[in-house]
Amino acid sequence: MTGRRRLGLVAAAATLLAAAPLSAIFDTWTWLLQCILAVGLVAGAAVLARTLRFPTWAQIAGMILVLLLTLTWMFPSGEELLALIPTPSTFNHFGELFTEAGNDTRSYGVPVPDRDGLLFLAALGIGSVSIAVDVLTVIARRPALAGLPMLAIYSVPVAVYVDSVPVVPFIIGAVGFLWLLVADNVDRVRRFGRRFTGDGRDVDVWEPSPLAAAGRRLAMIGVAAAVLLPLIVPGLDTGLLNRLTQVGTGVGGNGTGTGGNGRINLFASLTGQLNQSKTTDFVRVRTNERDPFYLRFGVADVLSADGFSNRTPTGRPLSRGIDDPRRNDRTDGGSYQQYHAEVEVTDDFGQTLAPVYSMPVDVDGLDGAWSYDPNSQVVFSNRTTTKGQKYSFDYIRAKYTPGELRRSEPLAEDDPIRTQYTSVPDDPKVEALVAARIKGEDTQYDKVMALYRYFSRENGFSYSLQAADPTGGASAISAFLQNKTGYCQQYAAALAWMVREAGIPARVAFGFTRGSTRDGDTYVLTNRNAHAWTEVYLDGFGWIPFDATPAAAVVGSSRSEWAPDNDRVETPTATSSSSSAPGTDASAGPDSNDRADRDLGAGALDNAGAPPSSGASATGLIVAGSAALVIALLLVPALRRILVRRRRHAATTPVSVTAAAGPAPPGTRDVTVTTESARAREDAHAAWDELVDTMVDYRVPVDPTETPRHTARRLIREAELDGAPADAATLLGQAEERARYARTPLHGEGLTSALTQVRHGLAHTAPRGTRIAAVLLPPSVILRWRMGLGDASARWMGTLSRGRDVLVRFSPRRLLANRSR
Repeated sequence: MTGRRRLGLVAAAATLLAAAPLSAIFDTWTWLLQCILAVGLVAGAAVLARTLRFPTWAQIAGMILVLLLTLTWMFPSGEELLALIPTPSTFNHFGELFTEAGNDTRSYGVPVPDRDGLLFLAALGIGSVSIAVDVLTVIARRPALAGLPMLAIYSVPVAVYVDSVPVVPFIIGAVGFLWLLVADNVDRVRRFGRRFTGDGRDVDVWEPSPLAAAGRRLAMIGVAAAVLLPLIVPGLDTGLLNRLTQVGTGVGGNGTGTGGNGRINLFASLTGQLNQSKTTDFVRVRTNERDPFYLRFGVADVLSADGFSNRTPTGRPLSRGIDDPRRNDRTDGGSYQQYHAEVEVTDDFGQTLAPVYSMPVDVDGLDGAWSYDPNSQVVFSNRTTTKGQKYSFDYIRAKYTPGELRRSEPLAEDDPIRTQYTSVPDDPKVEALVAARIKGEDTQYDKVMALYRYFSRENGFSYSLQAADPTGGASAISAFLQNKTGYCQQYAAALAWMVREAGIPARVAFGFTRGSTRDGDTYVLTNRNAHAWTEVYLDGFGWIPFDATPAAAVVGSSRSEWAPDNDRVETPTATSSSSSAPGTDASAGPDSNDRADRDLGAGALDNAGAPPSSGASATGLIVAGSAALVIALLLVPALRRILVRRRRHAATTPVSVTAAAGPAPPGTRDVTVTTESARAREDAHAAWDELVDTMVDYRVPVDPTETPRHTARRLIREAELDGAPADAATLLGQAEERARYARTPLHGEGLTSALTQVRHGLAHTAPRGTRIAAVLLPPSVILRWRMGLGDASARWMGTLSRGRDVLVRFSPRRLLANRSR
């Protein structure tokens, strides 16, 4: 193989190694198999084109064509020619996959599941990078520039895992890049000439040299420095580089959660946390409030046809203090009481939004990098994250009565709050539904409640983590209102959209419910407690929370006097399945199961006797199936031993012909070999083979040089057999001895029962470990397998040796050598 073709294969392998960081993005390894196939076929096309000496443009076109055919084959639309040649429908399908990938990036947190759009994007991206690396390395002979597209792959997990970028994938990618540089330099040396030592000896290009060893050592030192330097230098995670690369998922992600525009996809992150099967502790909070409301950290107030998104928070540093909301002239209704809370954030919850209760008035423990946005009531930072933070704050809890909220007047048309928080996309279905629901309602609060009560079980709404995707050009809210199945973010966004349609300011808030796990007086909040709800602005009262998600589906859900549970059934019992409002008993006590928002349609009811969810059932089935598979594999030797024993026992079935032991009567002829005699010899041999295997199983040495009689005697002596087992061993030795050496074998019954008696005798005298090994892992079976494997290996080595001899015999070098003479 020429140097260019070899270098092309190295470029393909280096591209796959550079794709290692994507392992932190996907939940399974499907993406890797598809990328290996795409890159392998592209590299094969390049090698074939260079073998046929195609021009450069034809080599590039061939690689692009093969990548297109590979993507068409892996992601077909169903209308391809010969299932391989793309058609216009194929490219339309690719466009749909792009759109699906965009939706999935907003709907899932890392690690993402196997979605066709994301897999297509990965295969297309890695395949395109492989073409770029091949062109830069083989054609342009600029392998150093090939590191740029390889670095683009690594930027994907950097964008998601800002605070904890995986180190191992970086090392793997760096090794691939160094391999590419080494291969290019070796190829240059090959093309330039040959190397010689100081004494003139010819040195093969692959033979180690001091200079090459020094280069490898420098490369290893460089990689180690690149990995360890960020861990050694203090403050490096808060510098300019970190700020420029902060593009993450936000809620519960490992990154800081800010992008180039400072925004966080709160909806996508919440979906990812609720879809994860692993429960991770995020926040520990202690408060002197008896029944606290939701712990809050972000809002989404920018509405489009796809749903709500958040804007970049702005505000002043915490060091300059926070205004007391009780002195705000726009929030003069309701009753207020001040409480204190202490928060401890784990290392698994690193983001730029700090969880606090609504209306904080003082924060202590966060440094000057943190600020407060009074409009969205969030504590944020542009330089650091909540990872490992411990802080405390004072906050105000406001309580209202329905009568008080009914006194709220509509905002003026030109009021900035109304202008900013009531804009909605055009959707005739939503407009008609809202108009019908608020018809006849006079006050702002009554209009909100008319829309709030719509999301009830009585109107067909149910909870499920598997929300249907919009179809037929419908908006996300239209799809949810039509299917009436979704989880907290769908309920919160739909209510906020409909309230805005009614001309009342609304937005979506994100945070944690109270959860169900308590550690003394501390609430332990996990990713399963992530939640979203609606906040409505009522003049004179400020932002009022309304949670339209079914209370029975949310652990730690809280309802209030002004927004009670839609599905609550009044009963005379002292407890209720629904959650309580602030000031009443919570629905999820400390001894409840720590569950996330759950799918009621799947049977996950909010009680202790609820059946497990489908995810838990699937996990249980996988664990049980894996355990059964392991047990089955461990029992294979024992099963093999049982089958061999049964076969031998069947071979020793007694025959009806008997013969007296001893010499024949005078005047008669010797017994000749008959069918019965042959069968008796086979029975004796089978019984003896079984006896030998039994001795091996019970660790009794076997000497093939001994006669059967001596072996039987030694067995009786070493195994300390007596009584029936000793007589049985003697019988088996006599049977084998007669079958080997006598004209007449031993006819009669008892070989099978004799084997059973010997085995029981050995089991009685052997140690417990030997008995267990003889049953579960019979040494006779293991020994036979090892011998078979050794024989097979010897045969393969002999075949390979003969093949090598044939190749050497017909080597073209011999012909050239003869010709040179």
